[in-house]
Amino acid sequence: MRSFSEPCVPGEEPHIFPTRLGDSARHGTILSGPSLFSAMALASRSSTVPGLDAGARPVTLQSQPEQILCRPPGILEERGLIEDEPKVYLEAKNLWTQFHKFGTEMVITKSGRRMFPPLKARCTGMDRAARYVVLMDIVAADDCRFKFHNSRWMVAGKADPEMPKRMYIHPDSPATGEQWMSKVVNFHKLKLTNNISDKHGFTILNSMHKYQPRFHIVKAPDFQKLPCSTFRTYVFRETQFVAVTAYQNDKITQLKIDNNPFAKGFRDTGNGRRKEASYEFI
Repeated sequence: MRSFSEPCVPGEEPHIFPTRLGDSARHGTILSGPSLFSAMALASRSSTVPGLDAGARPVTLQSQPEQILCRPPGILEERGLIEDEPKVYLEAKNLWTQFHKFGTEMVITKSGRRMFPPLKARCTGMDRAARYVVLMDIVAADDCRFKFHNSRWMVAGKADPEMPKRMYIHPDSPATGEQWMSKVVNFHKLKLTNNISDKHGFTILNSMHKYQPRFHIVKAPDFQKLPCSTFRTYVFRETQFVAVTAYQNDKITQLKIDNNPFAKGFRDTGNGRRKEASYEFI
């Protein structure tokens, strides 16, 4: 059996994942490569990862174009032709595009805030019998700090020092390819915080900085194999957002009210007034 990380020429030209996302990131950018997890903290509210130090020193993620790795779509094994070319498709892409048009904002709080739109995806092309770990992280999209001025986002200076990097393991991990492909993979429990001392495993971000969520698929039978496993990374440009402590753009606030079922209390009641409600879900 050939290795999952054996070099090959993909059916489609791969988009190289840049060191900084910036203008180079594209829809569905894919990066495959060696271990992403050996020196990075991982977090999931409902799973424990044995053998990994949650306080490990973060690493800088870089890609080497000449080391792009993947596995051919089909490998002949004892039980026949096995498909193993995972693909990820963003759910609610049209909604994300609406937000991206105005500059998506996500509120961060000390106690942690969920994202809206929530990050959801569908997976295809997995080996149905193999087991995979699915993860997410959120990285800086550039090296700038921003401000909202004259109804638009503008660069306001150099980025603040990066917060500790954390990865969120989907609580269903590890699961078989068949299980992952049978449902929408939902990261709705992931929370964002600006509390650098957070002990809950939330993703720590700087306010007024732009970020890029990333999906990762790792073919690994269990968590012990995670640090030495090959990973694939999937990036969707329209999921970029600016972290804020309060919404800056009224158009973003309105989009969240109009599209989030948990924000129905903020919609017009018919008499021109809005009901009171909590901002927890918007």
